[in-house]
Amino acid sequence: MNSVVIGSGFGGIAAALRLRVKDHKVTLIEKHQDLGGRARVFKRNGFTYDGGPTVITAPYLINELFELFKKDPKDYIKLSPLKVWYQFIFEDKSKFNYSGDELEMKRQIKEINEKDVEGYEKLVNFTKKIFDKGFTELADVPFDKPFVMIQQLPALLKLKSYKSVYSLVSSYIEDEKLRRMLSMHPLLVGGNPFTTTSIYGLILYLEKKWGIHYSMGGTGNIIKGLEKLMNEVGIKIIKGREVIKIISNEKKITGIELDDQTIIKSNNVICNADPPAVYEKMLNGNTDNSLIFKWKKSRMEYSMGLFVYYFGTKKKYENVEHHTIKFGNKYKEHLDDIFNNKKLNDDISYYLHRPSATDEAMAPKDNDCFYVLVPVPNNQSKIDWSIEGEKMKNLVIDKMQNDLMPNLRDNIVEDFYLTPDYFEKDLNTKYGSGFSIQPKFSQSAYFRFHNKSEIYKGLYFVGAGTHPGAGVPGVLSSAKVLDKIL
Repeated sequence: MNSVVIGSGFGGIAAALRLRVKDHKVTLIEKHQDLGGRARVFKRNGFTYDGGPTVITAPYLINELFELFKKDPKDYIKLSPLKVWYQFIFEDKSKFNYSGDELEMKRQIKEINEKDVEGYEKLVNFTKKIFDKGFTELADVPFDKPFVMIQQLPALLKLKSYKSVYSLVSSYIEDEKLRRMLSMHPLLVGGNPFTTTSIYGLILYLEKKWGIHYSMGGTGNIIKGLEKLMNEVGIKIIKGREVIKIISNEKKITGIELDDQTIIKSNNVICNADPPAVYEKMLNGNTDNSLIFKWKKSRMEYSMGLFVYYFGTKKKYENVEHHTIKFGNKYKEHLDDIFNNKKLNDDISYYLHRPSATDEAMAPKDNDCFYVLVPVPNNQSKIDWSIEGEKMKNLVIDKMQNDLMPNLRDNIVEDFYLTPDYFEKDLNTKYGSGFSIQPKFSQSAYFRFHNKSEIYKGLYFVGAGTHPGAGVPGVLSSAKVLDKIL
Protein backbone atom coordinates (compact mmCIF):
# COMPACT_ATOMS: atom_id res chain seq x y z
CA MET A 1 0.00 0.00 0.00
CA ASN A 2 1.47 3.36 -1.07
CA SER A 3 0.67 6.37 1.09
CA VAL A 4 1.74 9.98 0.65
CA VAL A 5 1.74 12.42 3.58
CA ILE A 6 1.64 16.13 2.72
CA GLY A 7 3.20 18.33 5.40
CA SER A 8 5.56 17.54 8.25
CA GLY A 9 4.00 19.12 11.31
CA PHE A 10 3.50 16.89 14.34
CA GLY A 11 0.30 15.48 12.80
CA GLY A 12 1.96 14.58 9.49
CA ILE A 13 5.00 12.98 11.09
CA ALA A 14 2.82 10.98 13.51
CA ALA A 15 0.61 9.83 10.61
CA ALA A 16 3.64 8.76 8.55
CA LEU A 17 5.01 6.70 11.44
CA ARG A 18 1.66 5.09 12.24
CA LEU A 19 1.22 4.11 8.57
CA ARG A 20 4.77 2.77 8.37
CA VAL A 21 4.23 0.46 11.32
CA LYS A 22 1.27 -0.99 9.34
CA ASP A 23 3.69 -1.73 6.51
CA HIS A 24 2.61 1.06 4.16
CA LYS A 25 5.26 2.45 1.82
CA VAL A 26 5.25 6.03 3.03
CA THR A 27 6.50 9.18 1.31
CA LEU A 28 6.43 12.40 3.37
CA ILE A 29 6.57 15.66 1.39
CA GLU A 30 7.49 19.04 2.92
CA LYS A 31 7.58 22.27 0.91
CA HIS A 32 10.26 23.80 3.15
CA GLN A 33 13.87 22.65 3.44
CA ASP A 34 13.23 21.71 7.08
CA LEU A 35 10.58 19.60 8.80
CA GLY A 36 8.16 20.73 11.50
CA GLY A 37 5.47 22.89 9.89
CA ARG A 38 4.38 25.30 12.63
CA ALA A 39 7.07 23.64 14.79
CA ARG A 40 9.96 24.72 12.55
CA VAL A 41 13.14 26.15 14.07
CA PHE A 42 14.86 29.44 13.27
CA LYS A 43 18.57 29.81 14.07
CA ARG A 44 20.03 33.32 14.06
CA ASN A 45 23.43 34.50 15.34
CA GLY A 46 23.78 31.80 17.99
CA PHE A 47 20.13 32.02 19.14
CA THR A 48 17.75 29.08 18.59
CA TYR A 49 14.06 30.00 18.28
CA ASP A 50 11.21 27.51 18.20
CA GLY A 51 8.87 28.61 15.45
CA GLY A 52 5.67 27.41 17.09
CA PRO A 53 4.55 25.13 19.94
CA THR A 54 6.58 25.46 23.13
CA VAL A 55 4.26 23.98 25.78
CA ILE A 56 4.57 20.18 25.80
CA THR A 57 1.70 18.36 27.53
CA ALA A 58 0.70 14.66 27.42
CA PRO A 59 4.27 13.58 26.57
CA TYR A 60 3.12 9.94 26.30
CA LEU A 61 1.66 10.81 22.87
CA ILE A 62 5.17 11.67 21.63
CA ASN A 63 6.80 8.71 23.37
CA GLU A 64 4.26 6.32 21.78
CA LEU A 65 5.63 7.10 18.31
CA PHE A 66 9.06 5.75 19.27
CA GLU A 67 7.58 2.82 21.20
CA LEU A 68 5.62 1.71 18.10
CA PHE A 69 8.99 0.64 16.72
CA LYS A 70 10.30 -0.74 20.05
CA LYS A 71 12.62 2.28 20.44
CA ASP A 72 13.41 4.09 23.69
CA PRO A 73 12.28 7.75 23.37
CA LYS A 74 15.15 8.78 25.68
CA ASP A 75 17.61 7.82 22.93
CA TYR A 76 16.06 10.52 20.72
CA ILE A 77 14.59 13.31 22.86
CA LYS A 78 14.87 14.73 26.36
CA LEU A 79 11.72 16.14 27.98
CA SER A 80 12.16 18.10 31.17
CA PRO A 81 9.20 18.85 33.53
CA LEU A 82 8.81 22.50 34.53
CA LYS A 83 8.25 23.50 38.15
CA VAL A 84 6.38 26.75 37.39
CA TRP A 85 4.13 26.17 34.40
CA TYR A 86 3.12 29.77 33.72
CA GLN A 87 3.67 33.00 35.56
CA PHE A 88 0.60 35.19 35.11
CA ILE A 89 1.03 38.95 35.38
CA PHE A 90 -2.08 41.05 35.85
CA GLU A 91 -2.64 44.68 34.93
CA ASP A 92 -1.95 45.81 38.51
CA LYS A 93 1.50 44.08 38.21
CA SER A 94 0.53 41.34 40.68
CA LYS A 95 1.86 37.87 39.77
CA PHE A 96 0.60 34.31 40.08
CA ASN A 97 2.80 31.22 39.69
CA TYR A 98 0.60 28.56 38.10
CA SER A 99 1.87 25.01 38.67
CA GLY A 100 1.03 21.43 39.59
CA ASP A 101 1.65 22.17 43.27
CA GLU A 102 -1.95 22.22 44.50
CA LEU A 103 -1.13 23.52 47.99
CA GLU A 104 0.76 26.46 46.52
CA MET A 105 -2.04 27.06 43.97
CA LYS A 106 -4.65 27.21 46.75
CA ARG A 107 -2.45 29.45 48.89
CA GLN A 108 -2.17 31.99 46.05
CA ILE A 109 -5.90 31.75 45.23
CA LYS A 110 -6.73 32.33 48.91
CA GLU A 111 -4.64 35.53 48.85
CA ILE A 112 -6.75 36.84 45.96
CA ASN A 113 -10.16 35.57 47.09
CA GLU A 114 -10.63 33.07 49.91
CA LYS A 115 -14.05 31.94 48.66
CA ASP A 116 -12.55 30.82 45.35
CA VAL A 117 -10.43 28.05 46.91
CA GLU A 118 -13.47 25.78 47.18
CA GLY A 119 -14.68 26.87 43.72
CA TYR A 120 -11.27 26.02 42.27
CA GLU A 121 -11.41 22.50 43.76
CA LYS A 122 -14.88 21.97 42.29
CA LEU A 123 -13.75 23.33 38.91
CA VAL A 124 -10.77 20.95 38.77
CA ASN A 125 -13.07 18.01 39.66
CA PHE A 126 -15.49 19.00 36.89
CA THR A 127 -12.70 19.40 34.30
CA LYS A 128 -11.58 15.87 35.20
CA LYS A 129 -15.02 14.62 34.14
CA ILE A 130 -14.72 16.55 30.86
CA PHE A 131 -11.19 15.18 30.38
CA ASP A 132 -12.30 11.58 30.99
CA LYS A 133 -14.97 11.91 28.31
CA GLY A 134 -13.53 14.42 25.84
CA PHE A 135 -9.89 13.33 25.86
CA THR A 136 -9.51 9.82 27.26
CA GLU A 137 -12.62 8.44 25.54
CA LEU A 138 -13.16 10.57 22.42
CA ALA A 139 -9.89 12.24 21.30
CA ASP A 140 -8.96 9.34 19.01
CA VAL A 141 -12.49 8.29 17.98
CA PRO A 142 -13.38 8.97 14.32
CA PHE A 143 -16.33 11.39 14.01
CA ASP A 144 -17.06 10.89 10.32
CA LYS A 145 -20.62 9.58 10.78
CA PRO A 146 -23.48 11.67 12.21
CA PHE A 147 -24.72 8.86 14.49
CA VAL A 148 -21.37 8.85 16.34
CA MET A 149 -22.01 12.49 17.27
CA ILE A 150 -25.67 11.83 18.10
CA GLN A 151 -24.63 8.99 20.44
CA GLN A 152 -22.33 11.35 22.35
CA LEU A 153 -24.68 14.33 22.61
CA PRO A 154 -26.39 13.38 25.92
CA ALA A 155 -22.99 12.99 27.65
CA LEU A 156 -21.66 16.21 26.10
CA LEU A 157 -24.76 18.14 27.21
CA LYS A 158 -24.42 16.70 30.72
CA LEU A 159 -20.87 18.13 30.72
CA LYS A 160 -22.34 21.56 29.82
CA SER A 161 -20.64 21.61 26.41
CA TYR A 162 -23.12 24.34 25.36
CA LYS A 163 -21.37 26.72 27.80
CA SER A 164 -18.21 28.60 26.94
CA VAL A 165 -14.98 27.93 28.86
CA TYR A 166 -15.19 31.40 30.44
CA SER A 167 -18.82 30.81 31.45
CA LEU A 168 -17.98 27.40 32.95
CA VAL A 169 -15.06 28.84 34.97
CA SER A 170 -17.21 31.78 36.11
CA SER A 171 -19.84 29.40 37.50
CA TYR A 172 -17.20 28.24 40.03
CA ILE A 173 -14.91 31.28 40.40
CA GLU A 174 -15.88 34.80 41.59
CA ASP A 175 -12.71 36.83 41.11
CA GLU A 176 -12.13 38.28 37.63
CA LYS A 177 -8.34 37.79 37.73
CA LEU A 178 -8.77 34.11 38.54
CA ARG A 179 -11.52 33.76 35.92
CA ARG A 180 -9.14 35.03 33.24
CA MET A 181 -6.30 32.82 34.41
CA LEU A 182 -8.37 29.63 34.58
CA SER A 183 -10.20 30.24 31.28
CA MET A 184 -7.24 31.17 29.08
CA HIS A 185 -6.57 27.66 27.75
CA PRO A 186 -8.64 28.01 24.54
CA LEU A 187 -6.20 30.70 23.38
CA LEU A 188 -3.53 27.96 23.27
CA VAL A 189 -5.56 26.21 20.54
CA GLY A 190 -6.91 29.23 18.65
CA GLY A 191 -10.20 29.81 20.45
CA ASN A 192 -11.90 32.69 22.22
CA PRO A 193 -12.57 31.70 25.88
CA PHE A 194 -15.96 33.46 25.57
CA THR A 195 -17.14 31.30 22.63
CA THR A 196 -15.05 28.09 22.82
CA THR A 197 -17.07 25.09 23.99
CA SER A 198 -16.40 24.21 27.63
CA ILE A 199 -15.20 20.78 26.42
CA TYR A 200 -11.84 22.54 26.01
CA GLY A 201 -11.84 23.04 29.77
CA LEU A 202 -10.26 19.58 29.66
CA ILE A 203 -6.90 21.26 28.90
CA LEU A 204 -6.85 22.54 32.48
CA TYR A 205 -6.98 18.95 33.75
CA LEU A 206 -4.74 17.58 30.98
CA GLU A 207 -1.94 19.84 32.27
CA LYS A 208 -2.50 18.63 35.82
CA LYS A 209 -2.42 14.96 34.82
CA TRP A 210 0.98 14.91 33.09
CA GLY A 211 2.47 18.32 33.90
CA ILE A 212 4.06 20.75 31.47
CA HIS A 213 7.35 19.81 29.87
CA TYR A 214 10.06 21.46 27.86
CA SER A 215 12.05 19.64 25.19
CA MET A 216 15.77 20.26 25.81
CA GLY A 217 17.15 21.96 22.71
CA GLY A 218 13.64 23.26 21.99
CA THR A 219 10.53 21.68 20.50
CA GLY A 220 12.53 21.46 17.27
CA ASN A 221 14.60 18.71 18.88
CA ILE A 222 11.47 16.55 19.08
CA ILE A 223 11.05 17.04 15.31
CA LYS A 224 14.74 16.18 14.86
CA GLY A 225 14.34 12.99 16.92
CA LEU A 226 11.26 11.97 14.94
CA GLU A 227 13.06 12.67 11.64
CA LYS A 228 15.87 10.37 12.74
CA LEU A 229 13.30 7.68 13.56
CA MET A 230 11.56 8.11 10.16
CA ASN A 231 14.89 7.65 8.38
CA GLU A 232 15.62 4.52 10.43
CA VAL A 233 12.27 2.87 9.64
CA GLY A 234 12.32 3.57 5.90
CA ILE A 235 10.00 6.53 5.39
CA LYS A 236 11.00 8.46 2.26
CA ILE A 237 11.26 12.19 3.02
CA ILE A 238 11.16 14.80 0.24
CA LYS A 239 12.02 18.35 1.31
CA GLY A 240 11.86 21.61 -0.63
CA ARG A 241 9.10 20.44 -2.97
CA GLU A 242 5.50 21.59 -2.84
CA VAL A 243 2.45 19.52 -3.73
CA ILE A 244 0.51 21.63 -6.23
CA LYS A 245 -2.20 19.12 -7.09
CA ILE A 246 -3.88 16.05 -5.65
CA ILE A 247 -4.85 13.83 -8.60
CA SER A 248 -8.17 11.99 -8.60
CA ASN A 249 -10.23 9.86 -10.93
CA GLU A 250 -13.99 10.14 -10.34
CA LYS A 251 -13.46 11.19 -6.71
CA LYS A 252 -10.90 8.43 -6.07
CA ILE A 253 -7.43 9.69 -5.19
CA THR A 254 -4.69 8.29 -7.43
CA GLY A 255 -1.65 10.40 -6.53
CA ILE A 256 -0.11 13.85 -6.31
CA GLU A 257 1.81 16.27 -8.51
CA LEU A 258 4.80 18.27 -7.26
CA ASP A 259 5.90 21.76 -8.31
CA ASP A 260 8.62 20.22 -10.53
CA GLN A 261 5.94 18.21 -12.45
CA THR A 262 6.90 14.94 -10.72
CA ILE A 263 3.86 12.69 -10.27
CA ILE A 264 3.78 10.22 -7.39
CA LYS A 265 1.10 7.52 -7.53
CA SER A 266 -0.59 6.70 -4.26
CA ASN A 267 -3.57 4.78 -2.86
CA ASN A 268 -3.94 7.23 0.02
CA VAL A 269 -3.07 10.88 0.48
CA ILE A 270 -2.91 12.14 4.07
CA CYS A 271 -2.93 15.92 4.40
CA ASN A 272 -1.29 17.65 7.33
CA ALA A 273 -1.93 20.83 5.35
CA ASP A 274 -4.85 23.08 6.36
CA PRO A 275 -8.04 21.44 4.97
CA PRO A 276 -9.48 24.58 3.27
CA ALA A 277 -6.17 25.14 1.45
CA VAL A 278 -6.23 21.51 0.28
CA TYR A 279 -9.81 21.66 -1.02
CA GLU A 280 -9.44 25.09 -2.62
CA LYS A 281 -5.92 24.92 -4.07
CA MET A 282 -4.82 21.31 -4.47
CA LEU A 283 -8.22 20.00 -5.55
CA ASN A 284 -9.14 23.19 -7.44
CA GLY A 285 -12.23 23.73 -5.29
CA ASN A 286 -13.76 20.66 -6.90
CA THR A 287 -16.39 19.93 -4.24
CA ASP A 288 -19.38 21.43 -6.04
CA ASN A 289 -21.50 18.29 -6.11
CA SER A 290 -21.82 18.25 -2.32
CA LEU A 291 -24.06 21.14 -1.27
CA ILE A 292 -23.86 20.17 2.42
CA PHE A 293 -20.04 20.20 2.35
CA LYS A 294 -20.03 23.52 0.48
CA TRP A 295 -22.34 25.02 3.10
CA LYS A 296 -20.26 23.57 5.95
CA LYS A 297 -17.04 25.01 4.48
CA SER A 298 -18.56 28.43 3.81
CA ARG A 299 -19.81 28.86 7.40
CA MET A 300 -16.52 27.93 9.09
CA GLU A 301 -15.07 30.53 11.44
CA TYR A 302 -11.29 30.70 11.66
CA SER A 303 -8.97 31.14 14.61
CA MET A 304 -7.18 34.38 15.35
CA GLY A 305 -3.91 35.30 13.71
CA LEU A 306 -0.60 35.52 15.54
CA PHE A 307 2.06 38.19 15.71
CA VAL A 308 5.25 36.48 16.91
CA TYR A 309 8.31 38.56 17.82
CA TYR A 310 11.59 36.65 18.28
CA PHE A 311 14.44 38.38 20.05
CA GLY A 312 17.74 37.80 21.83
CA THR A 313 19.21 40.02 24.55
CA LYS A 314 22.77 40.67 25.72
CA LYS A 315 21.46 40.75 29.28
CA LYS A 316 19.96 37.83 31.20
CA TYR A 317 16.49 38.53 32.63
CA GLU A 318 16.68 36.05 35.52
CA ASN A 319 13.36 37.25 36.98
CA VAL A 320 11.42 36.11 33.88
CA GLU A 321 9.99 32.57 34.11
CA HIS A 322 10.07 30.03 31.26
CA HIS A 323 6.44 30.82 30.32
CA THR A 324 4.81 34.18 31.14
CA ILE A 325 1.26 35.27 30.32
CA LYS A 326 0.47 38.96 30.67
CA PHE A 327 -3.16 40.04 30.53
CA GLY A 328 -4.17 43.43 29.16
CA ASN A 329 -6.58 45.65 31.04
CA LYS A 330 -9.67 44.82 28.99
CA TYR A 331 -10.06 41.10 28.37
CA LYS A 332 -13.44 40.46 26.73
CA GLU A 333 -13.37 43.71 24.71
CA HIS A 334 -9.90 42.91 23.41
CA LEU A 335 -10.93 39.38 22.40
CA ASP A 336 -14.02 40.84 20.70
CA ASP A 337 -11.75 43.09 18.65
CA ILE A 338 -9.58 40.13 17.62
CA PHE A 339 -12.27 37.56 16.83
CA ASN A 340 -15.34 39.61 15.86
CA ASN A 341 -14.42 43.19 14.96
CA LYS A 342 -11.15 42.10 13.28
CA LYS A 343 -9.25 45.18 14.39
CA LEU A 344 -6.03 45.91 16.28
CA ASN A 345 -6.06 47.18 19.81
CA ASP A 346 -3.21 48.67 21.87
CA ASP A 347 -4.43 46.97 25.06
CA ILE A 348 -2.75 43.68 24.19
CA SER A 349 -2.31 40.45 26.11
CA TYR A 350 0.77 38.38 25.32
CA TYR A 351 2.56 35.10 25.98
CA LEU A 352 6.33 35.32 26.52
CA HIS A 353 8.56 32.27 26.10
CA ARG A 354 12.06 32.26 27.61
CA PRO A 355 13.60 28.85 26.78
CA SER A 356 17.00 29.94 28.09
CA ALA A 357 15.43 29.96 31.59
CA THR A 358 15.62 26.14 31.40
CA ASP A 359 18.11 25.54 28.61
CA GLU A 360 21.15 27.81 28.32
CA ALA A 361 22.13 26.21 25.00
CA MET A 362 19.33 28.18 23.28
CA ALA A 363 21.35 31.44 23.47
CA PRO A 364 25.02 32.48 23.37
CA LYS A 365 26.79 32.62 26.76
CA ASP A 366 25.38 35.29 29.12
CA ASN A 367 22.62 36.11 26.60
CA ASP A 368 18.90 35.37 26.78
CA CYS A 369 16.51 34.01 24.17
CA PHE A 370 12.79 34.86 23.81
CA TYR A 371 9.72 34.83 21.70
CA VAL A 372 6.57 36.76 22.45
CA LEU A 373 3.26 35.79 20.90
CA VAL A 374 0.40 38.27 20.58
CA PRO A 375 -3.09 37.19 19.42
CA VAL A 376 -4.20 39.47 16.55
CA PRO A 377 -7.03 39.38 13.99
CA ASN A 378 -6.56 36.94 11.12
CA ASN A 379 -6.25 38.23 7.55
CA GLN A 380 -10.00 38.61 7.08
CA SER A 381 -9.15 41.94 8.74
CA LYS A 382 -7.27 43.19 5.63
CA ILE A 383 -4.63 44.62 8.00
CA ASP A 384 -1.53 45.71 6.07
CA TRP A 385 1.23 44.03 8.08
CA SER A 386 3.97 45.73 6.05
CA ILE A 387 2.86 48.88 7.91
CA GLU A 388 1.43 47.48 11.15
CA GLY A 389 4.19 44.91 11.82
CA GLU A 390 6.78 47.46 12.93
CA LYS A 391 4.19 49.34 15.03
CA MET A 392 3.17 46.12 16.76
CA LYS A 393 6.81 45.21 17.41
CA ASN A 394 7.41 48.58 19.11
CA LEU A 395 4.19 48.32 21.11
CA VAL A 396 5.20 44.85 22.36
CA ILE A 397 8.71 46.02 23.33
CA ASP A 398 7.23 48.99 25.23
CA LYS A 399 4.77 46.76 27.08
CA MET A 400 7.41 44.18 28.07
CA GLN A 401 9.83 46.91 29.12
CA ASN A 402 7.13 48.44 31.30
CA ASP A 403 5.80 45.13 32.69
CA LEU A 404 8.84 43.03 33.51
CA MET A 405 12.02 43.68 31.48
CA PRO A 406 13.70 47.02 32.31
CA ASN A 407 15.77 48.66 29.53
CA LEU A 408 14.72 45.92 27.13
CA ARG A 409 15.05 48.07 24.03
CA ASP A 410 18.73 48.81 24.79
CA ASN A 411 19.51 45.14 25.35
CA ILE A 412 18.04 43.55 22.21
CA VAL A 413 20.86 42.30 19.96
CA GLU A 414 18.93 40.11 17.50
CA ASP A 415 15.29 40.11 16.38
CA PHE A 416 12.68 39.41 13.69
CA TYR A 417 8.93 38.86 13.63
CA LEU A 418 6.23 36.86 11.86
CA THR A 419 2.70 38.06 11.10
CA PRO A 420 -0.47 36.34 9.83
CA ASP A 421 1.01 36.84 6.33
CA TYR A 422 3.65 34.20 7.15
CA PHE A 423 0.96 31.74 8.24
CA GLU A 424 -1.04 32.39 5.06
CA LYS A 425 1.83 32.37 2.55
CA ASP A 426 4.43 30.04 4.05
CA LEU A 427 2.18 27.65 5.97
CA ASN A 428 -0.86 27.82 3.62
CA THR A 429 -3.43 28.46 6.36
CA LYS A 430 -6.67 30.14 5.31
CA TYR A 431 -6.73 33.85 6.26
CA GLY A 432 -3.36 33.36 7.98
CA SER A 433 -5.11 31.82 10.98
CA GLY A 434 -2.72 30.49 13.62
CA PHE A 435 -4.73 27.33 14.40
CA SER A 436 -7.08 26.68 11.43
CA ILE A 437 -10.77 26.73 12.46
CA GLN A 438 -12.01 27.90 15.87
CA PRO A 439 -12.83 25.28 18.52
CA LYS A 440 -16.51 26.21 18.93
CA PHE A 441 -19.09 23.51 19.67
CA SER A 442 -20.52 23.99 16.16
CA GLN A 443 -17.02 23.26 14.80
CA SER A 444 -16.04 20.35 17.04
CA ALA A 445 -15.94 16.58 16.44
CA TYR A 446 -18.35 15.74 13.57
CA PHE A 447 -18.67 19.45 12.71
CA ARG A 448 -14.93 19.90 12.00
CA PHE A 449 -13.30 18.88 8.73
CA HIS A 450 -13.44 15.09 8.86
CA ASN A 451 -10.29 12.98 9.20
CA LYS A 452 -11.64 10.92 6.30
CA SER A 453 -12.64 13.24 3.45
CA GLU A 454 -16.36 13.73 2.97
CA ILE A 455 -15.80 14.03 -0.80
CA TYR A 456 -12.85 11.94 -1.99
CA LYS A 457 -12.04 8.26 -1.45
CA GLY A 458 -8.44 7.83 -0.31
CA LEU A 459 -8.07 11.40 1.05
CA TYR A 460 -7.46 11.88 4.78
CA PHE A 461 -6.64 14.73 7.15
CA VAL A 462 -4.54 15.12 10.29
CA GLY A 463 -3.58 18.29 12.11
CA ALA A 464 -5.17 21.40 13.60
CA GLY A 465 -8.17 21.77 11.24
CA THR A 466 -9.54 18.29 11.73
CA HIS A 467 -10.78 16.24 14.74
CA PRO A 468 -9.91 16.53 17.62
CA GLY A 469 -8.28 19.96 17.08
CA ALA A 470 -5.20 22.14 17.46
CA GLY A 471 -2.38 21.91 20.00
CA VAL A 472 0.31 19.21 20.13
CA PRO A 473 -1.90 16.61 21.93
CA GLY A 474 -4.73 17.34 19.47
CA VAL A 475 -2.72 16.91 16.29
CA LEU A 476 -0.94 13.81 17.61
CA SER A 477 -4.36 12.37 18.50
CA SER A 478 -5.61 13.10 14.96
CA ALA A 479 -3.01 10.60 13.70
CA LYS A 480 -4.47 8.02 16.12
CA VAL A 481 -7.91 8.66 14.60
CA LEU A 482 -6.33 7.94 11.19
CA ASP A 483 -5.01 4.67 12.66
CA LYS A 484 -8.59 3.57 13.25
CA ILE A 485 -10.03 4.54 9.85
CA LEU A 486 -7.19 3.47 7.56
